[in-house]
Amino acid sequence: MSILTKIEGEFDSLLHHLNGKSGLAWNRLREEAFENFKKLGIPTVKHEDWKYSSLKGLEKYDYTLSSASSLSREEVAELPFADLEGLQLVFVNGNFSAELSSPLLNEKIKVLDFKEAEKLIPEVLNEYYGKGLDVEKEGLSALNVALSREGAVIHVPDHTTLEEPVVIRHIHATGQEHIRNSVHHLAVIGKNSEAKIVEIFQNIGENSSFTNIATEIFLSEDARADYYKIQDENDASFHVGTTQVLQKDRSYFYAATFTVNGGFVRNNLNLVLDGEHIESHMYGLYIPNGSQHVDNHTLVDHQKPNSESNELYKGILDGRSKGVFNGKIFVRQDAQKTNAYQNCRNVILSETAGMNTKPQLEIWADDVKCSHGTTTGKLDDDAIFYMQSRGIPKAEAIRLQLAAFAEDVVSQIKWEALREPLDILILKKLQA
Repeated sequence: MSILTKIEGEFDSLLHHLNGKSGLAWNRLREEAFENFKKLGIPTVKHEDWKYSSLKGLEKYDYTLSSASSLSREEVAELPFADLEGLQLVFVNGNFSAELSSPLLNEKIKVLDFKEAEKLIPEVLNEYYGKGLDVEKEGLSALNVALSREGAVIHVPDHTTLEEPVVIRHIHATGQEHIRNSVHHLAVIGKNSEAKIVEIFQNIGENSSFTNIATEIFLSEDARADYYKIQDENDASFHVGTTQVLQKDRSYFYAATFTVNGGFVRNNLNLVLDGEHIESHMYGLYIPNGSQHVDNHTLVDHQKPNSESNELYKGILDGRSKGVFNGKIFVRQDAQKTNAYQNCRNVILSETAGMNTKPQLEIWADDVKCSHGTTTGKLDDDAIFYMQSRGIPKAEAIRLQLAAFAEDVVSQIKWEALREPLDILILKKLQA
């Protein structure tokens, strides 16, 4: 049975189980999204934005949708980042695990799984679910909106600070079968409010996983959010993730994406700056080796005047790995006095690794400061020779240079508790 045939059967089953809830606004959106998916399908290299990233490898695997699997706390404790403190929301094979999680529900702040949110704050789902995603043009976003029944819902009301970070862990237990899952997270941060969110993706087992995930973040006036995404999946994994952010006046958003491992990774990070005096920062580090493939697509859409965005992505590529960076900056006609900066820098360590970059800058305003650039090259042989002449072995000299190259991104981590385990994971990859 083809993956598309399976998907149609799953959607029919989902509609059947909605029962009386099918009339809710966010469930009505599912049917519209699925109709769009049937028209658009799974993207191929014939789509311009997927020119260098093929999902044809999905056909090799017979996926099970969100197979139920239980993990013990001891198994989870053996994974990196297990000691990271915060509100824990754990998803195993795309299913929320109440036993491994510590959601928050009080008079003000709500950090819930999707099913609890449906009972307690359906008005938030009705107003925000899927509203930031382009389900008319993006086939996999449409599929996510249509099929997702699991995820985290974070609702921080006006003038409130979420003191603890929200740690969302995605663990794929692929020891026995190939797993496909569709998860959707929603974060709504009220006026003059603040939150910190980290998503971590990991595998236990060597079989394949196919993750199609969407995270929507809505920032009201004067809101602040820090967002981290860490990917440490196996070489058989396929990961397509879209993080969609909408910012209002004077809001602040910071994102840092670290792709340490993963067979096929596509990260879409889209920011819409729909207000004035907004500040946005986007950092990324990707370290593929072997036959790993990492594709980062970013978009910053400046729609109003007097805002600033800053973007820095760095890649270290070895083996037969491939990298893609496509960064788009739009400055609309009304967005005067915009400052927008974008930079992508890459180091190639082998003759068989490759990198495709495409920075794009479209400006319709005339009073702006904007720049973009990209470089791809090799390590400095003279610097390596100099370090060797001082008694440093060549392998260590290379590792030190790579660590220094990555430091521009790693140093931007503002959450110190996250820095140490991430440093360990990165250094381990650089020594591989």
